[in-house]
Amino acid sequence: MASKAVRYLIVLFVIMSLNFLLPRLMPGDPVLNILGEEAFYGPPELLQELKAEWGLDGPLHEQYLRYLGNYLKGDWGQSFLCMRPVLEAISLRLVWTLVLVLPAIVLGALLATAAGALAAWHRKSRLDIGLSGAFLSLYSLPHYWLAMVMLFVFGFLLGWFPLGKVATGETSGLAYVLDVAWHMVLPVTLLTVSKAAYDFLVVRNSVISILGEDYVLMAQAKGLSQMAVLFKHSLRNALAPLVTVTAMQFGAVLSGTLMVEIVFSWPGMGTMIYEAIGARDYPVLQGAFFIIAVCMLAANFVADMVYVWLDPRTR
Repeated sequence: MASKAVRYLIVLFVIMSLNFLLPRLMPGDPVLNILGEEAFYGPPELLQELKAEWGLDGPLHEQYLRYLGNYLKGDWGQSFLCMRPVLEAISLRLVWTLVLVLPAIVLGALLATAAGALAAWHRKSRLDIGLSGAFLSLYSLPHYWLAMVMLFVFGFLLGWFPLGKVATGETSGLAYVLDVAWHMVLPVTLLTVSKAAYDFLVVRNSVISILGEDYVLMAQAKGLSQMAVLFKHSLRNALAPLVTVTAMQFGAVLSGTLMVEIVFSWPGMGTMIYEAIGARDYPVLQGAFFIIAVCMLAANFVADMVYVWLDPRTR
């Protein structure tokens, strides 16, 4: 346990170092980007004062040490774009991203588990071929393209769902919750299908490898029903790889909502990162990527614990 914690801390340190360096490799100056044309008419002293105020003065290694020290103290800096603390800006957007991501992860895992188990049990049948072909096709489609197609068909042509945003008007109470849920249908469906498309293959292959085990054959010899053998005896051990994949995907899904949120005008982390890249908002980019990294590491740590519980052979 201690060695795992040390490895996670080392990984986190490497991520934080890259987190500092990568935004600064982008072309452009955040001060000039924010001031615009006024930067060319103002005195040079003003630019130096702003750089000093935002921690952009001095050599790169001094900025790096200052960055690490501030993070250790819990000071994530202030956004250049919205002029508010980074933690406050991220917390407002993170909530809306989690509203999309968490249901999509749960629904995607359930859909992949059911479909993958059935395809494995009826392997090489028409059901298996049809499900495998459908999920492979969905997996190969880019998220942003599929998002635009869904928005065009179900939002524009049919008018069944709104074209974007979180809510349509000034509502409150239950009406507001239902309005947000109505706006969530298309993006959550897209993220669910995208996650399930990959997880389906993991579950199917894992169940196929389990079906030949002795304890499965023993359960069949006892006369248990097919569903009991499949879901009670086979699926538990077959789910161990899915837990690991889901944990690894958590950070990817969290960051992968970038294009989906932009297409659906959803005010989450993805939209915030997109705006921060355009504004060269280093503190927001650092904070957003740090949150994604921490969430991914935490999910992997939990997956390690759950994996041992699901498969005692790994203890």
